[in-house]
Amino acid sequence: MRLFDGYVHGQISRRQFLDGTARITASATTAAAIFASLSPDYSLAQQVDPDDKSITTAYKKYASQKGAGVMKGYYARPAVVEHKLPAVVVIHENRGLNPYIEDVARRLAMAGFIAFAPDALTPLGGYPGNDDEGRTLQRERDRNEMIEDFLAAVEFVSSHPDCTGKVGTVGFCFGGGMSLRMAIRVPELAAAVAYYGRHPDPAEVPSINAPLMLHHGELDERVNASWPDFETALKAADATYLAYEYADANHGFHNDTTPRYDEEAARLSWQRTTDFFANHLDLGD
Repeated sequence: MRLFDGYVHGQISRRQFLDGTARITASATTAAAIFASLSPDYSLAQQVDPDDKSITTAYKKYASQKGAGVMKGYYARPAVVEHKLPAVVVIHENRGLNPYIEDVARRLAMAGFIAFAPDALTPLGGYPGNDDEGRTLQRERDRNEMIEDFLAAVEFVSSHPDCTGKVGTVGFCFGGGMSLRMAIRVPELAAAVAYYGRHPDPAEVPSINAPLMLHHGELDERVNASWPDFETALKAADATYLAYEYADANHGFHNDTTPRYDEEAARLSWQRTTDFFANHLDLGD
């Protein structure tokens, strides 16, 4: 699992993963089989049918003047809107807007929110249809430019005519760290949720106004290593936050398209997330 985590996060190549696994298993064939078993199966990423009549979805363009220019994202909301709704920007992992993240957006729409999931790969043609190529493409993007693109997405959805102006963010892995980055950069952000995301520099914590919710897997040593220092800074700044660690759960436990998925942890964390947004984004108002 550590080898695969290193591959997923760009620390080693696919060939290095296969070679390392082959050394452990003494079989290149077994290594290839293990790689295939750990890779996502996006046929599973349909907790909400894209054609579900209770929601409406569309791809929308938006302007990122300080970023890459014209960007695109996946927009989802309840089909019947009798009043304006709060919104959640959904930030993908390090491979672009894949089917799993689109399904997360639909889940939020089913819960009564507007959801908008930008694709950081828009300037490079968008998510290419598989994670290997998506991961390679995302490494070509400038991180600071991507931050501006996600900031522009928050601004876009907050000013959308269907939106109350209350906006939160949720992200996974790379997106979890970016969700926390939005809390640092957007003083008016209403809430931010991070799933096993990279923790920012503790020195940046005083810039955070938004309530935070953080989800960690117990077995995720890489991400969890920086949590104690970040939590110390949150406490020192008297920040509003909730943090949960899920027993025996790996990095990526919410992603139901991979073997790292933990159904119990995913279900509980998602209920906590939607309740958190309902509270801080004033869903019932």
